[in-house]
Amino acid sequence: MQRIKTFKTLTRVAAAASFLVVQTIICIGTVYWAIAETLRMEGTAALVLGIIFAIPSAYLLMVVSRLAYEAETDPANQ
Repeated sequence: MQRIKTFKTLTRVAAAASFLVVQTIICIGTVYWAIAETLRMEGTAALVLGIIFAIPSAYLLMVVSRLAYEAETDPANQ
């Protein structure tokens, strides 16, 4: 079966991906903040921790966006 790619489905993809990305960023940011404050990190140490969190976070955001695209354009969901 071929995926349905209309303006309506792509708008739904954008909405679902945006929602999931915001929720993911909030969760990751909370974990980052908890670790940085617990360990009393400041300056360079906090920046390094942020970079360590950014790499897997970027991958996770790509996966979430791809899953939203696959779910919203699947003909079985229409």
